[in-house]
Amino acid sequence: MNERWGIFLAAGALLACGACGGKGSSQTAAGGTGGGTGGMAVARTTPDPQYVPAVTGTCPAFTTGKNTFSPKGVQARDVLLWVGAGSQPGPLVFFWHGAGGDPSEAPAALGAKAMAGIQAAGGIIAAPYHDPANTVLPWFLTLGGTQEDDLQVADEILACAIARKSVDMRRIQSVGFSAGAMNTEQFMARRSGYLASEVVYSGAQIGTPPVQDDTNAYPAMLFYGGPGDMVIVSFDSETHAYHDWMTMNGHFSFICNHGMGHTVPTDGPDSAYQFLQDHPFGVSPEPYAKALPAGFPSYCSL
Repeated sequence: MNERWGIFLAAGALLACGACGGKGSSQTAAGGTGGGTGGMAVARTTPDPQYVPAVTGTCPAFTTGKNTFSPKGVQARDVLLWVGAGSQPGPLVFFWHGAGGDPSEAPAALGAKAMAGIQAAGGIIAAPYHDPANTVLPWFLTLGGTQEDDLQVADEILACAIARKSVDMRRIQSVGFSAGAMNTEQFMARRSGYLASEVVYSGAQIGTPPVQDDTNAYPAMLFYGGPGDMVIVSFDSETHAYHDWMTMNGHFSFICNHGMGHTVPTDGPDSAYQFLQDHPFGVSPEPYAKALPAGFPSYCSL
């Protein structure tokens, strides 16, 4: 899961000069937008219908493999799908790859157990291809900013999944690595109206994203690779900053320092999948409040 560091180096000057909307590279606890008081008590256990997107283009067939989505006002985008059989409502898990990567990395990042389990439950794994016009980093919101093309693609995936198949609305979740983890942290806030929980590998929340639904205190499992996990930004310090922001804004999160640098640890995905299973939309009380489950990596701690 190594990235092409040169792509991050090309982005470094942008990050240093405030390309993140003037917010800087670290997200402080005081910088939340609306997630604090509202996030302390979640009244809903399913998304409020006002936040569930509608189809805006022509939906693809929804078969395993490459599918093309055409949301209104956004360049058509290919998405690699793994689609479970049956008509029962199943989870929808998004995967966002890192710079220099591609959607085919989803099975390695999510793990064999998750790939099989999600599909066996009638669910879908959706791994978008990035817009080729975005040449610095794969996702428009990685360095902050306002362009939500990638999230509009995600909206269309969800809307079409509801129309073409069936979705367990409590289990719409996101996983990302590096640039994809940074995008996931943006995605969660900006689509907190329907997203349940997240797993990030080497992430950073750049700037202060707008919060769509501040009553949804979505939880997070945060991996990083120790002091050596650094590509322009320190994922060590950024992971702790995001954890602090989550805590101050009423969200549950915990950190897993695997100490192996900028990568997805081989012993991480199975625990990450259990975390996603245990954290549907609006789960209460928090199942990990007192202790992490037996079998989680020893480097994970509350």
